[in-house]
Amino acid sequence: MKYRNLLIVAIAFLGFQKGQAQTSFKPGLRGGFSFSTISETRSSYKTDFYVGAFGEINITKIYGLQPEITYSRQGSNNVGYYFNDNTQTELVKFRDLQLGYLSFTLLNKLTFGPGIQIQFGPAVDVLVNDNLDKVEMYNDLTLISGIAYRLPSGLTFEARLKKGILDVFDSSYYNDRNDYLFGSYNTNVNFQLGLSYAFGGKK
Repeated sequence: MKYRNLLIVAIAFLGFQKGQAQTSFKPGLRGGFSFSTISETRSSYKTDFYVGAFGEINITKIYGLQPEITYSRQGSNNVGYYFNDNTQTELVKFRDLQLGYLSFTLLNKLTFGPGIQIQFGPAVDVLVNDNLDKVEMYNDLTLISGIAYRLPSGLTFEARLKKGILDVFDSSYYNDRNDYLFGSYNTNVNFQLGLSYAFGGKK
């Protein structure tokens, strides 16, 4: 019986060692274009950029985790709001709103075939700069989903949707008339299109 238990422990240990051998870590950089808007506003998409770093943790051949730190410039262009001038005449004016976030992401990656990846995971965004007159929420919780294609060299083409959950825009400050210009729940909507590179190349 003792030898049997010893054999089970040995097999489990060897299995663990094999699993450990499959695990690898590679640092990397990412960057590209950011296309964003703020929901429930009459506005147009803002084109800007994102840049960041990540650590690629390949747990198995198919599944991996990727912690990321990314600076993302977001917001919305041509946001209409009411403005009272010196003659007390109400005018509709337009502003380009800028929100800069430092994003902390824990990305899940599923790799299929030669290099096709499905990406998804949560992120916490911290507001580091903006041009708003009044901020509703300085942090945001976001959900990320995307698709990517990785070359054997470690270069990856990626496209992602990043959707905020929290109300980040104080619409009542810009629109106290409570009419059609703003909704009451204004969230970040961000599309990212760019490249990433993991140092170390192929697994």
